[in-house]
Amino acid sequence: MDKYRTILMFGEPGCGKGTQGKVLGDLPGFFHLSCGDVFRALNPNSELGKVFLDYSSKGELVPDEFTVKLWLEHIQRLVDTHHFWPEEEILILDGIPRNRAQSEIMDDYINVVMLLYLEATDEDALVHRMKRRALHENRLDDANEVVIRNRFQAYHEETAPVLEHYSPDLIRRVDANRGPIEVLKGVIWNVEVVVQMLENPV
Repeated sequence: MDKYRTILMFGEPGCGKGTQGKVLGDLPGFFHLSCGDVFRALNPNSELGKVFLDYSSKGELVPDEFTVKLWLEHIQRLVDTHHFWPEEEILILDGIPRNRAQSEIMDDYINVVMLLYLEATDEDALVHRMKRRALHENRLDDANEVVIRNRFQAYHEETAPVLEHYSPDLIRRVDANRGPIEVLKGVIWNVEVVVQMLENPV
C-alpha cells in the first residue's frame, strides 16, 4: 500500500485546527478527517467497537496500536467506498497522531508533506473560545473549565512532543491568535506552497 500524502493539523485545544481542517477539506484535492469522526463512526457492536467501549467505559486510555488500527480501518473504508481518493486528494488529519508513539506507528501509513502548526500563545483566550463553542455546539466537555485545563496539560505532556518527531522543514507555523479569516489566509498560503512543491518537485 502506498502511503497517504498527508497534512497534519496541529495545535493546542481550541486553536481552530478542526475548523481550518474542515475548510481545507471542502476544497478540491483535499480530504479532511478528524480523529473524532473515526470514533463517532465506530459500530459499538463490531469487534473494534467492543474493544473501544471496554477501555472507555473504564475510563482508561485506548492503546496507541489500537487507536491507529481503528483509524487505518476507517480510512480504508473511505477509500473502498470512494469517499476518499488518495491518488487525487491530500489527506488532512486532525487530532491524530496524539502522541509520539502514535506518530511513530503511523510512519508506515502516511507520508507527511506538511505539519501545519496553529500556534496560539494566549491560553486564557482559548479557554474562553472553548466555553463559547460548548454553548453553540452542545459540547458539555468543553463547558467545564477544570476539564479544559486538564486537556491543555495533556496536550503539553503528550501531544506537543509530536513536533520533535518530524523534520523542522515540514513544520509550518500560523499565528492562531488572530481572527479565523486571518488564520485561514495563513493556512491557505502555506498549503499553496506545499501543493506547488508536490506538483513541481526539484
